[in-house]
Amino acid sequence: MKTPHPLVALIPLIALILFLATAILLFGSDSLNGGSQTALILGMAVCIIISMTCYKTPWKTFERQINRTLGDISITILILLAVGMISGSWMLSGVVPTLICYGIQIMSPQFFLVSSCLICAIVSLLSGSSWTTIATIGVALMGIGTALGISEAWTAGTIISGAYFGDKMSPLSDTTILASSAVGTDLFTHIRYMTLTTTPTFLITLTIFLIAGLGNTDLSPLQINQYTEGLTSTFHITPLTLIVPLLTGILIALRLPSLITLFSSAILAGITALILQPHILTQVSLDATSLPDSYPAWTHLVSGLAVTFYGATHIDTGTPSLNELISTGGMAGMLNTIWLILTAMCFGAVMVASRMIESVTNLILSFARGRLSLVTTTAGTGLFLNLTTGDQFISIVLTADMYREAYRQQGFEPRLLSRTAEDAATVTSVLIPWNTCGMTQSTVLGVPTLVYLPYCFFNYLSPLMTILVAAIGWKIKQHKPL
Repeated sequence: MKTPHPLVALIPLIALILFLATAILLFGSDSLNGGSQTALILGMAVCIIISMTCYKTPWKTFERQINRTLGDISITILILLAVGMISGSWMLSGVVPTLICYGIQIMSPQFFLVSSCLICAIVSLLSGSSWTTIATIGVALMGIGTALGISEAWTAGTIISGAYFGDKMSPLSDTTILASSAVGTDLFTHIRYMTLTTTPTFLITLTIFLIAGLGNTDLSPLQINQYTEGLTSTFHITPLTLIVPLLTGILIALRLPSLITLFSSAILAGITALILQPHILTQVSLDATSLPDSYPAWTHLVSGLAVTFYGATHIDTGTPSLNELISTGGMAGMLNTIWLILTAMCFGAVMVASRMIESVTNLILSFARGRLSLVTTTAGTGLFLNLTTGDQFISIVLTADMYREAYRQQGFEPRLLSRTAEDAATVTSVLIPWNTCGMTQSTVLGVPTLVYLPYCFFNYLSPLMTILVAAIGWKIKQHKPL
């Protein structure tokens, strides 16, 4: 099959950008409810039409790639559903309300941002998963930040920065393992080499959050009491609810797969809700189902728990801002995100099948001569693939495949390629609204991607740092080019 000309390959990308811009213009923040998905499908159609009419690409080629790509993300979809279960069960079981209640009395607004970043970094480093970290402790920190009067955008930025630092540096992380194995670098050699770019980036990030946090003022006792009284009058606030995150931490330490950990954590929280918050589950059942009051109490508990797992819940605490904070969407709240992921992955699949991505990246690669230009081009390609394929895993693998031979021919070590791929592809994925990471984290945290993007300092400083280190040449060895 003939490779399209780069100018032709850019047409579907330009069309997609125009379609997405139109969707955002027409629907604003509601564009994720269908507008963006439609834009991705139209972009996919443009790619297929050009490829089939101009290059005679058979439909079966697209079909095979779509099937392969969607099969690869099936576990991701299940993880998203488990995250939806956690968002409901951790809230209504009292886990998040307890953490909020204790957190606003312990944590200082001045040091909240830097503390949150460090907490998420440690949890993610131990778990190897930014998704698990954000879906659990990240959600709780969002609640504490709101209660402390911290901007949601700043809070989301600090949570994401910390979580992606830990994910990037953990030997348990699937992206870290993928980046090293795709290039053929030893895992711990890869991690040690990443410290040269990641450590200074993280220190800069912490410094920014520390300075920014110093401008926050303490809450008045009246404001603290308003939140604590609203929570304690609604939920049974007790340290016993913290057994759930403790057991979740044990599951993480046992290195169980993310899906098993998240699902188990949701079930544990559900059991806790049955024991400690039966009045909440009963109220949810009465509000969301048609079961009569005369039915046995256990039927309302079971139906309330089911709704907690799969549906939207709204609890009245007497404080409107607090009501919004503790409302949940369950698995149903993740469906728009899943819909968007499916369409984004299909667009990426047809771009790969049509060889249009290959055409553009080959053009870029032709300009890569020397250490700085090669590293800059690699980082740019990782970002470009995140924009076009909608998935960090595909971006890492394709970046490694496309540049492996170029690095070998120019005499650079494989670890330089694996580090650059992860410095760019892993951390920038969460900054793109239609990427699986960007869609997921914006849904979980309840903050649009473009709103938190300016505050994810670690994520966009990382590729810049890897380019700076390449310009300096620090610890970069070059053998005689082949």
